[in-house]
Amino acid sequence: MKKIKLEISGLSYSQTQSGAYALVLGESGGKRRLPIIIGGFEAQAIAIELEKMAPTRPLTHDLFKTFAESFSIKVNEVIIYNLVEGIFYAKLICQQDGANDIEVDARTSDAIALAVRFKCPVYTYEFILSSAGILIDDEAGTESDTSLAANAATSSVVKTEGGDELTRKSKDELKDMLRTAIEDEAYERAGRIRDELEKRK
Repeated sequence: MKKIKLEISGLSYSQTQSGAYALVLGESGGKRRLPIIIGGFEAQAIAIELEKMAPTRPLTHDLFKTFAESFSIKVNEVIIYNLVEGIFYAKLICQQDGANDIEVDARTSDAIALAVRFKCPVYTYEFILSSAGILIDDEAGTESDTSLAANAATSSVVKTEGGDELTRKSKDELKDMLRTAIEDEAYERAGRIRDELEKRK
């Protein structure tokens, strides 16, 4: 399956979802954008690296990079390989001392935070861009990406690491989903489900 390269186009704080940010990935050489809602910690980790800031102590993703490099492990690329019920799935393609590639499953937000540190490319597949991507028609460039990030961050119907399926679920279904998310330690998703339940009180 042909891979499509993505680049970070925008990152914006959500005015309506507490602690949520919208990360917008743009199709390299194309006009499609992939908005993903991520948590505040991961957004901070991405922003710090993009802005070349140096925290006083290493963040978790910095620790991972230092640990990996200490054992000659390199992250060669990140692939967002699936989208199921609004949740993006990603993996790191790693290599140690030139050996065969090793695939490591990761949350998309963590994978992107590591990609910017290892300066490795990010890819996805056509079916993901077709189903969750947004086409940018104008030539506004950065301005349109910033607007898209802001709109995605305040929208409850954008395809994200949580998805818009929540608005269509009953309260009982949401409660079951919340229990499952907590059991799976999917805390960002659990937070979005909890927020949806709060809206219906």
